Amino acid sequence: MALTLDEAVEQLGHRLSPKRRSAATRLRRLADPVAGPPLLDALEREVRDPRTWETQYQMVMALGMCGHRPRLSAPEATADSLRWCLDSGTPMLADGALRAVAMQRLRPDTTTIDHVLDLLGPLGPHDGLRFWAAAAAAGWPGPRVQEFLRDCAAGPRTDVASAAASSLRGKYQTCTPL
Repeated sequence: MALTLDEAVEQLGHRLSPKRRSAATRLRRLADPVAGPPLLDALEREVRDPRTWETQYQMVMALGMCGHRPRLSAPEATADSLRWCLDSGTPMLADGALRAVAMQRLRPDTTTIDHVLDLLGPLGPHDGLRFWAAAAAAGWPGPRVQEFLRDCAAGPRTDVASAAASSLRGKYQTCTPL
């Protein structure tokens, strides 16, 4: 039987990471804004342990699905949060942060955009991390962004190419989160 909202929120404090991850996954599916503040509190505790990156990822995604924007909606918070996730060395956490930026159609500052592009530059054309950046970049300014999108649009991955082509037209591609 699936957890209720209250049970899932309570389970965010469980001593075992798989239980916390399960709770975050359930809250992600429920997409109830009420879960936002407890999820943010749980994520702030969770990030102290790099071994629980999967749980952190589910919490980030649940925050996005719940529409809880305080961590990512202010420009300085977007920059700090996104850079922290990108610099964590955990590809799934970076993917989750870029996905949240794309889904919420956030527009980071130019320095943060350059940081994202610097991270993605050395990645090969088959790397999936490029997808969410290409999807998010519809609202990003600058010639460097346009160059990145043209490169993605000409690349071998059809999902990345499609997202980039939409972004080049200034349109956000409709993305269904996993």
